[in-house]
This record gives sequence, C-alpha cells and structure tokens, in this order.
Amino acid sequence: MTDTAPWGISPSAQVTLADGRVEIAPGTPPPSGPYANADLLPVPVAGRTWTTYNFSALWVGMAHNTASWTLASGLIAVGMDWKQAVFTIALANLIVLVPMLLTGHAGPKYGIPFPVFARASFGVRGANLPAVVRALVACGWFGIQTWIGGEAIFFLAGKLIGDSWSKAGEFGGHAWTMWLSFAIFWVIQVAVIYRGMETIRRFENWAAPFVLVGAFVMLWWMSSKAGGFGPLLDQPSKLGWGADFWKLFAPSLMGMIGFWSTLSLNIPDFTRYGKSQKAQTRGQALGLPTTMTLFAFLSVLVTSGSQAVYGEPVWDPVQLAAKTDNVVGLLYALVTVLVATLSVNIAANLVSPAFDFSNIAPRKISFRTGALVTAVLAVVICPWKLYADPQGYIFTWLGLVGGLLGTVAGILVADYWVLRRSRLDLVDLYRTGGRYWYSAGWNWRAVVAFVAGGVLAIGGADFHPLIDGRPIPALKPLADYGWAVGLGTSMVLYLLLMLMRPPTRVGAVA
Repeated sequence: MTDTAPWGISPSAQVTLADGRVEIAPGTPPPSGPYANADLLPVPVAGRTWTTYNFSALWVGMAHNTASWTLASGLIAVGMDWKQAVFTIALANLIVLVPMLLTGHAGPKYGIPFPVFARASFGVRGANLPAVVRALVACGWFGIQTWIGGEAIFFLAGKLIGDSWSKAGEFGGHAWTMWLSFAIFWVIQVAVIYRGMETIRRFENWAAPFVLVGAFVMLWWMSSKAGGFGPLLDQPSKLGWGADFWKLFAPSLMGMIGFWSTLSLNIPDFTRYGKSQKAQTRGQALGLPTTMTLFAFLSVLVTSGSQAVYGEPVWDPVQLAAKTDNVVGLLYALVTVLVATLSVNIAANLVSPAFDFSNIAPRKISFRTGALVTAVLAVVICPWKLYADPQGYIFTWLGLVGGLLGTVAGILVADYWVLRRSRLDLVDLYRTGGRYWYSAGWNWRAVVAFVAGGVLAIGGADFHPLIDGRPIPALKPLADYGWAVGLGTSMVLYLLLMLMRPPTRVGAVA
C-alpha cells in the first residue's frame, strides 16, 4: 500500500505539530454545514489539556462503581470462588485494553469524538449506524446505573424516615418511593451533564479516591462480621477447576469484556481532550486493568463474606449495605454508592450517547439535547428488568452488548490502523462529497462487515430473559465467544472488501 492509495490523505486545511497532534490550520474557518456543530468539531490543540492523572482518575471513577461490583460479585453468585472471579476479570480487562488504546489514539491526535471518528470507515452519514447502536447500549447502561443510584437513595431515606418511606404502597412491583428515588437520581445526573465536560473532569478527580476508600470500608465491615479474612478467602468454588468452570469461563470472559466494550469504541470522546498520546496511553493502562482488578478483588471478598455470614451471596452492594444496623456506616456506604454511580454514569453513559445523538442531526441536536434524549430512553428501556437477575445481567445483557460492539471495534481498528495508518483528513470528515462520503454518505463495505460480524457474534446467543430461544440455533457454538467472533469477523471482512472493492478515487462515489 502506498501513500497515494484511495484511503491516504493529502491534507489541505490542517497542520501537524511536532508531537504528531493535528488541528485545523490557524486562520482557516472551521468545518461547517449539515454535519458539523460546535460539539462535534475537533478540539483545538490548546484545548487538549487532560493529563495522565486525569485519565487514570477517569478510569478509577468509572471502574469503582456498583455495576463493576455486581459484575464481580455476580460471578460468585453463579458458582465461582474469589480466585476464579478475579482471574476472569483481570484477563478480560487486559484484553479489552488493547482496542481501547488503539481507538483512543485518534482522540489526542485529531481532537475528534467517536461518531466523527467512525465517519472515516462507515461514511459521513453511515457513522450514524455504529453511533446509534452505541448510544442505545449506553441508554440501557444509564438506566441500570440510575436504578442502582435510586436504590441507594431509597434505602438511605428509609433509614432516616422509617417505614412510611421504605414500606410505602407498591406500584409496578416496587414502592412508589422507590420510583421517586429513581426520578430524583435521574434529575441529579442530567443537571451535572448540563454543566459540560470540564465539570465532569473535576468531579471524576475527587470522586475516584472517595469511592476507593468506601470499598475498603465495606471490606473491613464484612471481615469483622465474618470473624476475619479467613472466611472470605475460604469459600469454595461450586465449579472446581474442571469442565464445569471452563464451560462457564468463556461466556463470563466475553461478558466481562462486553462490560467495557462500549468504552473501547467511544473512548475518543474523552481522549480528544488529551494533552498527548502518552497521557492517554499511560493513563488508561494505569487506570483500567489495575483498578478494575483491585475493585473486583474487593467485591468478590465482600460477596464471599456475605455468603459466610448470611448463608447466601448478596451480590448487590446496596442490598448488602442495607443489612447493617449501624446508621453511620449505612449512610457512608450508601453515599459512596451514590458518588460511584454518579461518576460512572455521567462519564460512561451520558457523554458518549450525547455526542452520538448529536451526530444524527448536528444542526438540531446539541450535546446537551443528546444527553436529555439518552436520559429519557434510559427509562423507556425498563432497566429494573435488566438488573434483576445476575444470570441475565452477565450472560444475556453483557454478552449481547459485547458481541455487537466488538464488530464495530474490528472495523474501526482495521480502517484506522491497517488501511489509513492513522492518517485522517479533518475537513473531509465533515464534508459532503469528500473522501469519506463514499456512496451517498455510506460505506457499504463497513455495513456488510458489521452485519456479518453481528450475526455470527450474537445470532446463536440465548436471549433469555429478553426473549425465549436463540435466533439462529446453528450458531450456538459461537455464542460463548461473541466479542472475539464479532471483532475478528468484521475486521477481516472489512479489510477484504476495502482491498478488493476500494473507492475508485479520493472523494469519488464508490
């Protein structure tokens, strides 16, 4: 492949700094038109200020949350011991870190968010396909996390107010005060996101250490209840290390990868503010696998302790905290849950879909409007049903998410690193008729690769409790490896289609 290949660039309105970062040439008007708005335009180099600490703190804030806790504790609930659960999660996070760093590279280099980055491979209009898929997944996650935060408010208020709150009349299977708590937490999050990205950065910086301390407090409390750390470490595996464990290991690993497969796509939404490539690379490498594994370790120990103390594993930390009679301890634990949930939900589940929905109609939908759309759809999805069962939570929800989003990651990595060798034309990413316009704004090769990879990844999966049965039973053997199947299939197929049927010339309709 040469620099004159159809996917190479000859920049006309951008400049490259000595450190490799690229921005619109000074004095040149920024891109405009139907595919640009202030939120989607490249961040100027002067505005890319996030350091290694900022990215590490971001990951500590996102990893140390209630959903991460239930991710690990859920493995205990389905039969693993603490060693098996921690091993599974540590390996998954090392694996997902690779596409995270590869897709994150475009952020500090070009200052662009995920939906604009996806235009290079899917087309200026076609990028709406992966963006909407990612956004809808985020809506589900936002709903789940908001429900968790609502639970914390519900139990906290119940301790303060009494039975008139905690045993209020039921509606839809839950006390009406639980629905009110859910609504209160929903409003708090929308208010924070309306303050903008700088507010989010500041919040993450102080929330991260606060949540970590809270997790150690939970560990101390459970070890004192169990009579020391021995009972926490001695809980046996129900699976052993034989065939029963390895049968559960593959879908569990894919589920753990699926947990962060969302961020492996839209990480440019954050790295676009990076001061350098080293800042985002070191920050993510230090922040994701280490803190996620540490938090998983704390989670499985506490859950194992709950099994020793209460006779069964309590995988939901809010439900576990509610078992204490110490009001001060309960208040601290539930406030920690609130801060942790607020931290991850805003950073991981509102920022990305806000950009994604804005990409659909940039002139009509701003970042803030996109965030509001996300918050509304999160309620429509009925997250309380997704979160009700650890079996469905890990193997259905996370498995399907990981399989589907793995196909997008494969296409992005193949296009940016293999075909374009990390070279993009900033202006054409926002322009009708440019090199990323393909056919009417769509690159059919990316769409075909996405559909094929998605079918193979999740076609044979068990959709219970969403629906009964498997859509394509013949693909059942692939279901346990959904993320890997989706990523590998889409990557290879996209490369083949782009090499065999490349755009005829730069800017041409293909």
